[in-house]
Amino acid sequence: MFKTILIFFLFWPYIVLGQFQVTGKVVDKADQKPIPGASVFLSNASVGTATSPEGNFTLSNVRGGQYELVVSIVGYETYRQQIMVAENLSLATIQITIRISRLNEVTISPNAEWEHNYAMFKEEFLGVSVYAQDCKILNPEVLDLQYEKIGRVLSASSQDFLIIENNALGYRVKYLLNNFEKNYNEGSLYYTGSASFEDLQGKKSLLKRWTRNRLAVYKGSSMHFLRSVIADRVKEEGFQVLRLVRKPNPKYTGYGDKFIDAVDAHPLLTNAYAKPTDKKGLFVLTFDDCLFVKYNGGRRFTDESTNEAGFGLINTTITFDKPYAAFDNNGIFIDPAATSFNGAWGRSRMASLLPVDYEPGN
Repeated sequence: MFKTILIFFLFWPYIVLGQFQVTGKVVDKADQKPIPGASVFLSNASVGTATSPEGNFTLSNVRGGQYELVVSIVGYETYRQQIMVAENLSLATIQITIRISRLNEVTISPNAEWEHNYAMFKEEFLGVSVYAQDCKILNPEVLDLQYEKIGRVLSASSQDFLIIENNALGYRVKYLLNNFEKNYNEGSLYYTGSASFEDLQGKKSLLKRWTRNRLAVYKGSSMHFLRSVIADRVKEEGFQVLRLVRKPNPKYTGYGDKFIDAVDAHPLLTNAYAKPTDKKGLFVLTFDDCLFVKYNGGRRFTDESTNEAGFGLINTTITFDKPYAAFDNNGIFIDPAATSFNGAWGRSRMASLLPVDYEPGN
């Protein structure tokens, strides 16, 4: 198995540097007429375009990996399709359906209540980092917000794309929020959606600042870690992975530590938790216990540094909620529900979100 992994690693430079095209056509499902002007993009990436008068589209310079292709236009249902890009891809004709308007009961809440819920949503969705201070939602009115006081659960979705201007990273993000749920009693947060990234325009000094901030966000992130796993450069990139055994705390009564964690001091080899699959460009993390990932600020780990006081600038615990967690060439988990993060990755929010096709140095 380790030989198989090495084969994938040896070919990694060719996989990540490959840039491909995705082509297709969008038509009305009812009459098969082409749909011009539809927005076609790869979710959470910086690749997008609009369909031609004949309904055709071409997405160029697509980095290899798995994506959700999204087609959106006013008056039609949003279309989504999972695609794996490992070569130039020609899709079957995409048929979209007209959106049927429904008259729903409208519940009008006091402005103070909505503002309170929105303030909670912004803090959880954008985060509280220094980057969040330069991040702004331009059209909060498209949000549907609900707060269940008894269970202390904040839920949200958006009727249309949220427009988010991130002046910290230099992106304008269109985000269609499918589902958002913050459970304050359990301390858990889960949200899903589709995003389209556009670069903001600015002076040379701003471009340099954005480049620095993007790299700072990337370093130590889950994307950085997973790409290091595939390239067999976990140690060289400043990561260390340890076994973490987690057991329920018998003394837990709703306060204090819910679990008792024990971390093994011996670093794991990559093939202990990462495996290739029979599908090109797709890999998995799998482990019987939790994984404790340390990031040492980009410095290579040594035997001496392992026991340094205060060691590990960024620590994250990966809990497996499913038998394995698949990820692609871009360093993105295919199913976010397969894992839970505690620590640095768990605190990451929209203000620190990079497009999945981000490459350091670009």
